[in-house]
Amino acid sequence: MKFLTFVDNDGANRAGLLISGDRLIDIHHNSNGFLPDNMLDFLRGQEQYMEYIRSNRSLLESGITFRLPDTSLNAPLPNPVSMRDFYSFEQHVKTARSNRGLDMVPEWYEFPVFYFSNHLAITGPEEQIYCPPGCSWLDYELEIACVIGKEGKNIKREEAEEFIFGYTIMNDWSARDIQRKEMKVGLGPAKGKDFSTSIGPYLITKDELQSKKSGKGFDLSMVARVNGKELSRGNTKDLYYSFAEMIERASQGTTLYPGEIIGSGTVGTGCILELGTDTHGWLEPGDLVELEIEGLGVLKNEIGKEGV
Repeated sequence: MKFLTFVDNDGANRAGLLISGDRLIDIHHNSNGFLPDNMLDFLRGQEQYMEYIRSNRSLLESGITFRLPDTSLNAPLPNPVSMRDFYSFEQHVKTARSNRGLDMVPEWYEFPVFYFSNHLAITGPEEQIYCPPGCSWLDYELEIACVIGKEGKNIKREEAEEFIFGYTIMNDWSARDIQRKEMKVGLGPAKGKDFSTSIGPYLITKDELQSKKSGKGFDLSMVARVNGKELSRGNTKDLYYSFAEMIERASQGTTLYPGEIIGSGTVGTGCILELGTDTHGWLEPGDLVELEIEGLGVLKNEIGKEGV
């Protein structure tokens, strides 16, 4: 199933379900109020709500529908509980470190590492992204993310799959010049990542991807384009650490809750920092960035002309 959040005529966010290629429903309205009107509450009770949808699919689809092209989408989960971003594609790590004159550290191969990003700075498809103050090196990052759908602590990797609700595309926008300075201090990234993370356009339930299982990920092509030109291409099957291993690490001594986002980190070639500015300069106002992952859709964002 493909869940989303759309904006109704009153400007309010509504939880939706895509029922065909271009039709969606308001799950709260079409269930006569049984299903929540927002995705975070849906995730908190997703076991009973998913059973309701499976049992009442024809009833839900017989209600009011909307055309996707006529609908404005927000991030599928506009208000996640938290956002951890991992560093799980070896090619990206090697190349990015090499570009800075650094070797791989042996600890990277011992356990998956992550940082906390700003879960209150979520943007969705078609939203403009503004370069933060003091930044001249704005970059995109091509990632896949999972969304937690079940509470758990000290989760073993063998059991981690049952805690995943689904997956989405993630763009971990980066202010590289700000990030470069703060990383020299040995604590971060922080302000270099503080201004925006885009996710969407959909939240795809994990069962949709089971036939694509490959290696530690899925056999799904990942592509990034800027102004229509392809710059990045990778595959989620190239993950060095699986989402199960990430969840095991994240939940050690800590409870994970429904609505938390876990990002994979950038796929190999998946950012300008890794490609080098000879391939493409840093992003500028007016640039259109498109991230596409097979089966998950296309996440589009334009760089705005002025900050907020």
